[in-house]
Amino acid sequence: MSVMNLRKELHLTRSAEISGVLARHGLDYLAGTLGLEQFAPTKKLLAQVSHKSGLTQPEHLRMALEEMGTTFIKLGQILSTRADLLPPDYLIELTKLQDSAPPVTFTAIREEVEKELQQPLAAEFAFFDEKPLAAASIGQAHAATRHDGTEVVVKIRRPGVLEQVEEDLEILKRLATTATRHWKFASRYDLIGLAQEFSDTLRSELDYMREGQSAETFAKNFANDPGLHIPRIFWDTTTTRVLTLERIRGTKINDLASLDKQGIDRSALAKYATNVILKMVCDDGFFHADPHPGNFFIEADGRIGLIDFGMIGKVDGPTQQLLADLLVSISKEDADRLVDVLLELGVTRKQVDRTLLRSDLKHLLAVYWGKQLKEVRITSLLNDVFVIMRNHELHLPRNLALLIKTVMMIEGLGTNLDPDFQLASVLSPYTERLVLRQYSPAFWIPRLSRASIDLARLGVESPQQLRRMLAAVEHGNLQIGMRPEGFGPLVDRFERISNRIVLGVVAAAFINGLAVLLSVYRPPGWEQWASVAFAFGFLCALVLGVYLAWSILRMKRD
Repeated sequence: MSVMNLRKELHLTRSAEISGVLARHGLDYLAGTLGLEQFAPTKKLLAQVSHKSGLTQPEHLRMALEEMGTTFIKLGQILSTRADLLPPDYLIELTKLQDSAPPVTFTAIREEVEKELQQPLAAEFAFFDEKPLAAASIGQAHAATRHDGTEVVVKIRRPGVLEQVEEDLEILKRLATTATRHWKFASRYDLIGLAQEFSDTLRSELDYMREGQSAETFAKNFANDPGLHIPRIFWDTTTTRVLTLERIRGTKINDLASLDKQGIDRSALAKYATNVILKMVCDDGFFHADPHPGNFFIEADGRIGLIDFGMIGKVDGPTQQLLADLLVSISKEDADRLVDVLLELGVTRKQVDRTLLRSDLKHLLAVYWGKQLKEVRITSLLNDVFVIMRNHELHLPRNLALLIKTVMMIEGLGTNLDPDFQLASVLSPYTERLVLRQYSPAFWIPRLSRASIDLARLGVESPQQLRRMLAAVEHGNLQIGMRPEGFGPLVDRFERISNRIVLGVVAAAFINGLAVLLSVYRPPGWEQWASVAFAFGFLCALVLGVYLAWSILRMKRD
């Protein structure tokens, strides 16, 4: 069997497996939309059984993703950050996705590490715990000790996971293409583009070299902050499949009883942890995109130890500028500018009704009008914005969706530590700096410099370009093209209307001409001919009237 036929056979097997899982959880409509219905002949029976379990549809979706394995667990975790695409009940359920898997045997782990490091395990580590600290769908973590006594954690990618993920990503790409042809939602939100975006994200997470580089970037950005501990990466025992990093020990940040026992000020801790993330976003433009409590440890000396750098986000200069515009628009209650900013931030594949969007945003601003920033719950505000975005079929670029999800997670973390915590009060200095940065000379001078160069180039080149354009006009070579996409239905309607007008005019002219002829030309026996002509004219008018009424009614139905 050729390699291509083997891959096709594997894809068919995996597609049948995916379809069967969807059917067992009553998601057969998804299988049909994605073109998988032929793989699960018993899906309707299985769906009926699953609906009797009393679980909600979001719960079934979460369980189906967990059952389908690594790729789909990661897909669900990414979707849990997309409040612009999914309603809250689905988001809440997808955040419960457990990225866990049965542990790989130590024999397989040993073989994988020794193959990657090209050394016996004992040559690199004085101690290597056979029992894993954690076993996830992508990798497995083991405690170890280097020969110099440094305690480390070694993350090893599960054998075969890369091949399985690549197969699943190919299937997802094909399913997205099929869904785009049959599902309005898919074409409206560019499901093919979202699938490609997810593929790039997951492939990055599979590469432990990138995770190590991200950790070093964070360590560099916080080199002058003694309160944050980023684990050191040991590059001599790190590859794309194996990551060795300094072990972080401490109390999890959501273990409130232990924090109180240690006498830690939880209110101050909430503010500091929030400031860490906000500095990443607003100052560095490079942030940890998964700040859940399991990634924060409070060490014995009071420092915060931060781990897991597989999911990161970036905020570039233009996006920061748009965020500043967004804040200014909200503070000034400028709904028109807010519409412009949202359309620039969001992505849509259809014409947006600006008037309706502006009306919805004005209503939202009225809800929060008069409130001080510290009185606003950021998560509630963002959820209201997401409702409007979903109603108008806007969706955010991935990094911006990650950013907003990160802000919402850090607010939840702060509130858990301190019930009186207000993210807005901590956020204020950063938002003020973003806005002030937009008006500072340091912001505008480089842009004015580039603009002056462009203006000078335009001034020098304009006469030559104008001369070429005039020469093209003179020789008849200048052509202006239009792409009348979307004009078809309008042109067809105009054509039908014009046909009716022409038909009516011709019939009226015929009847009028016949009446004039009979009034001036009266041959012998004209009275008999007049009766026939009148009957013929009446019949023509009746037929024309019925036709026009029928065509108008049909056009209204269309």
